[in-house]
Amino acid sequence: MTQLTIFHFDEGRPSFEDLGEPNGGRYWKEEDLRRALDYQTPQSFRKVITRAMQACLSLSISTEENFRLGPDGQYKFTRFACYLVAMNGDTKKVQVAAAQLYFAALAETFQQHVEHCEGIERVLIRQEMTDGMKVLSSTAKRHGVTNYAFFQNAGYRGMYNMDLARLQSFKGISDGEILLDRMGKDELAANLFRITQTDAKIKNEQLQGQRILEKVAHDVGQKVRHTMIELSGTAPENLPIAEPIGTVKKKLKETAVGMDSRQVAKGISPRA
Repeated sequence: MTQLTIFHFDEGRPSFEDLGEPNGGRYWKEEDLRRALDYQTPQSFRKVITRAMQACLSLSISTEENFRLGPDGQYKFTRFACYLVAMNGDTKKVQVAAAQLYFAALAETFQQHVEHCEGIERVLIRQEMTDGMKVLSSTAKRHGVTNYAFFQNAGYRGMYNMDLARLQSFKGISDGEILLDRMGKDELAANLFRITQTDAKIKNEQLQGQRILEKVAHDVGQKVRHTMIELSGTAPENLPIAEPIGTVKKKLKETAVGMDSRQVAKGISPRA
């Protein structure tokens, strides 16, 4: 593997690999990684850790094996856990951006780095969509919706100017696929916003009844549609489909296995 000079540390400080400690594998202390990624407070860094752990769970990979909480209340991370933390960090921080490139090199190519960043975000948002849809379904039923399919379609019609079945056909999604699993990050995020705002409006205004709630779902979807067109100039139905989410998860799982089983070459020095 070629020399890496992209994970910057101050002169005289250990490299990232040097910070790792053997313990039946190689682990990195939470405090060491926090400082390496330039997070000033443990509280701000814990938010990043939480999101990284959510990504790990969404991939059905053991958080206990990758994020080991010690008796001192501090985590020890595997190399893959460090990768997930870096990928969920604030890219405005020079150290975070450098760390992402470092792990991208371990994951082989820069293009994979771009794909992995996008993929991790997609996996997280997709899981949030699943959770949000469960909440919305429960709210709708409590507020008088008896035909959830009609209610759900009203939201899609508002956002896409067509119902779900026609939208699947328009985007070229086969009958055996789930549309949400082929949405890119931005489209997923827009739909997540749509369903959470629909849920909030129903609850805040204490609305009741099938027709009233269908109108709410449609109106919220329509507002999201108009905002997307205003900001990007692209209607949501014209956004391209993405790689199946199952394929993304498989690739990320392969990265987990490869990254922590790999013997990082002695010649690698992630210093500037």
